[in-house]
Amino acid sequence: MSVAKVTEIISSSSKGFDAAVERGIKRASKTLKNITGAWVESQKVVVKDGKITEYRVVMKVTFILKD
Repeated sequence: MSVAKVTEIISSSSKGFDAAVERGIKRASKTLKNITGAWVESQKVVVKDGKITEYRVVMKVTFILKD
């Protein structure tokens, strides 16, 4: 039987929400091993002068702990 852990990741991108998710998972993979999934808890945009300048996501990343 395996044991999983969930950690919160906050990531951003100037390109869009999908890019922010990919960036967060890519970075988390450098530190966390055995990532099995993630879900986006919230999304937010930063607006400056009426234009979106940044897309942000808060994700819960699940990974399996080694025995």
